[in-house]
Amino acid sequence: MNTITLYNGVTVPQLGLGTWQMKPADAKEAVLTALRLGYRHIDTAAVYQNEEAVGEAIRESGIPRREIFLTTKLPAEQKGYDIAKRCLTESLARLGVDYVDLYLIHAPWPWGNPEKDCSEGNAACWRAMQEDYKAGKARAIGVSNFKPKDFLPLAAAPIRPMVDQFSLFPGRPQQETVDFCKAQDIRIEAYSPLATGAVFRCAELKEMAADYRVSVAQLSIRYCLQKGAIVIPKSIHPQRLRENMDTDFEIRAADMEKLDHVKVL
Repeated sequence: MNTITLYNGVTVPQLGLGTWQMKPADAKEAVLTALRLGYRHIDTAAVYQNEEAVGEAIRESGIPRREIFLTTKLPAEQKGYDIAKRCLTESLARLGVDYVDLYLIHAPWPWGNPEKDCSEGNAACWRAMQEDYKAGKARAIGVSNFKPKDFLPLAAAPIRPMVDQFSLFPGRPQQETVDFCKAQDIRIEAYSPLATGAVFRCAELKEMAADYRVSVAQLSIRYCLQKGAIVIPKSIHPQRLRENMDTDFEIRAADMEKLDHVKVL
């Protein structure tokens, strides 16, 4: 499986498994199945309420911890130095691990209140996360759902984010954020590459997928991979988990441009 190298030298399997909206039992089974199939990158978050199940699956898989890239996230509504420290400690305990490979601020604002200014809180969280990174509790640190303006409170920090995870799929290229991250040497990570299922209702994507003799899911995932993104599609179905790995084809440049502008939502 291809890897992406962060600016600190840590390598990330470019394709991973997302566990958003998975109940604990489903998450455990999906992670076990994915690891058996060859996935080595698992993404979870405190707010998903399935960290314990993910940790159990990792242990039961028998695969050495060092071979699995594990991501979790600081809840979006938790802002502040002390609470950021506590949240990572609690996530590590639920996961049953000594460290995570990537720890992210889940969003620059609390869910449901994107207009709230959390500049001071995010800066305080980032101070705590830098210390935890230096202490080895996270091999890499970053953010999620940040647009260029959201990085300003972190600009003076000695360690800049290594990853920005945000929604990226055909019809949502997020070019401003992609360009900003590229200029700052921040790797991009695509969640919801299937637009939470909306790609399957798009006639243009169906037509293009048929032309490439692949599924709509494979086309959408490949689009994100060719954008240079780390990609974490979600599925609990073994057949789809296998299918999502089978993206060894190339989308033509003209079609990539079409995919930038297709109407999915």
